[in-house]
Amino acid sequence: MPQSNSIYGGQAVIEGVMFAGKHVNVTAVRRKNDEIIFYEVPRTTKRWIQPLKKIPLVRGVVGILESSAKGSQHLNFSVEAYAEDETADEKSEKDVTTSSTTSDAKEEKKSGLSLTAIFGVAIAGIISFVVGKAIFTLVPALVEQMLFGQSFKNIILHNLIEGLIKIIFLLVYLYAISLTPIVKRLFQYHGAEHKVISAYEAGVELTVKNVQRFTRLHYRCGSSFIVFSVLVGVIVYSFFTWDTLWERIYLRLLLLPVVLGVSYEVLRFTNALREVPVLRFLGYPGLWLQKLTTKEPNDEQVAVSIASFNRMREIDRQVEQGETTAAVS
Repeated sequence: MPQSNSIYGGQAVIEGVMFAGKHVNVTAVRRKNDEIIFYEVPRTTKRWIQPLKKIPLVRGVVGILESSAKGSQHLNFSVEAYAEDETADEKSEKDVTTSSTTSDAKEEKKSGLSLTAIFGVAIAGIISFVVGKAIFTLVPALVEQMLFGQSFKNIILHNLIEGLIKIIFLLVYLYAISLTPIVKRLFQYHGAEHKVISAYEAGVELTVKNVQRFTRLHYRCGSSFIVFSVLVGVIVYSFFTWDTLWERIYLRLLLLPVVLGVSYEVLRFTNALREVPVLRFLGYPGLWLQKLTTKEPNDEQVAVSIASFNRMREIDRQVEQGETTAAVS
């Protein structure tokens, strides 16, 4: 029987998955020794934020900021666990290689790869921030202005070309980072997260075999949100004119919260219509992008995702049972 009472979301982290429940956010990470460890953070929301989550347009911006702040905690946890494993491996390798020149050369190579991987995680975080705030907002506008700024006056056409440039930049960026081993595994865990949510929503038992039957694509994914933000931006920007390049950039930054808020509402709308055969195509652009941002997970990765989801649900039940007991007494 399909589960419809609760809507869950999550995100992939390094060698693991985080799921957000009603009362707690839980991350499960697989260590090098195959142990699965958990990071559990109770969900707390400031009183003044709660009313904002009920206001259309505003709730989208609030949700994005809140998810980014809380998600970074879980990502940092996974990075630290990954770094500990790599450091332990390097130390063990150095102890073993003191007696052999040949083996010493091999260990240095392995150590270099481990440090490169850890360094890559830090760089990826920096790039993500720069890409989100600068490249995908400002650079496309600059490029379009330089190439076509004096060619014609049609604002809508300028915005369409700018949107096309954004999509090209996005696809190239995602493809490039997906070639790195650590990001490829991150995208596999992203697929595992989607499979578990889909299996839960279908009401099947969460076993590796059952979960693997489901698609790695999901309508509510943040990847879909990225696509909608580009498309919505083309429409929103078309209501405003500019005379100089700096006015154009200023408008993009000023209207960014509006674009994010509308994009969130569009995402909710398309997700609500995904069961309507004639209208479900509205969510297809986001699903197409997920072909890049997700990869097929292996059974071990799915097992980690299931462990995270089950632990989150278990803690949610414990909290709700405690509240019920307190209310009765």
